[in-house]
Amino acid sequence: MTTALHYFRWAFLFTALGLVVAFWLGWGYSNSLGGALSFFLIGVVLAVLEISLSFDNAIVNANKLKEMDPVWQHRFLTWGIIIAVFGMRIVFPLLIVVAAARIGPLEAISLAALRPNEYARIIADAHVSIAAFGGTFLMMVALTYFIDEGKEVDWIRSLECQLRRCASVRGLEIAFVLAVILIFAAVIPGHESGRFLFAAIGGLLTFLGVEVLGHILDSRQQAVGAVARGGLGAFLYLEVLDASFSFDGVIGAFALTHNLFLIAIGLGIGAMYVRSMTIMLVERKTLAEFRYLEHGAFYSILVLSGIMFAQTLWHIPELVTGVLGATFIGLALVSSILHNRRHRSA
Repeated sequence: MTTALHYFRWAFLFTALGLVVAFWLGWGYSNSLGGALSFFLIGVVLAVLEISLSFDNAIVNANKLKEMDPVWQHRFLTWGIIIAVFGMRIVFPLLIVVAAARIGPLEAISLAALRPNEYARIIADAHVSIAAFGGTFLMMVALTYFIDEGKEVDWIRSLECQLRRCASVRGLEIAFVLAVILIFAAVIPGHESGRFLFAAIGGLLTFLGVEVLGHILDSRQQAVGAVARGGLGAFLYLEVLDASFSFDGVIGAFALTHNLFLIAIGLGIGAMYVRSMTIMLVERKTLAEFRYLEHGAFYSILVLSGIMFAQTLWHIPELVTGVLGATFIGLALVSSILHNRRHRSA
């Protein structure tokens, strides 16, 4: 069997190259060893931050990938990682600045390189819209998982059984998310409520649009005799899901540095480890071995969505997000191990 370290060989290589570039970048900006070491250490912290915030992303990706056609699995793990690293960690923050400041892409790049504080300020001003969109999308992802009549395994039975029974009520998860949106829109300062509502509804429509598109595309695949579910529709779903997970890391990175290129390096390293974890989970069938691990990931997503909504009103440290997510996944892992032991001894 392939060892765990084998799956991370490319991530280790990318880490080495990324940190060398971070060191060189720090030297170029400061012309001092202290500045170079500072950039190096910030790159390490950003990578750890991204990994801690995205482990649940790897589990959800693996859950979807195991149902996908092998061709689309390969496309997601190649083209998808390019989109994740360069699209979400570089292009996405630039697009925010382009839209918010109404400037061209080249001007935004110049702003990031020469006036990083102004660049970070523009990103921060767009935080409410980003949190509303990401929080809505991720809450729909989590609730759709739990409110499902076809779900067979329960971890926290008293809660999950009730949610599964509610699946017969059509549109319940949409109604719940809309209620959350209205509550936050009512308490958010007036000058921000319009942007919040627009972004939140955009997140809801994006989720529903991806679901509909995925259903149409997958139905066509089945009609022509495709063996496995999941093609372009599943690919798009995973890309939007990854984007929603990335919001938290991208915004949180600005608490450590305003340098776009250093952020891209640190978060890119983290994204490579998430990719490696995803491949390992799929090939070693870890989700089948640890039956509650997937549940822990979706509870983590639900908590993250709530935190993103709460961040429109209060500052919540990224450490809290990472610890809560890791706690749910850790408890699910322990519960899975205990279940396996009971099952073997029975």
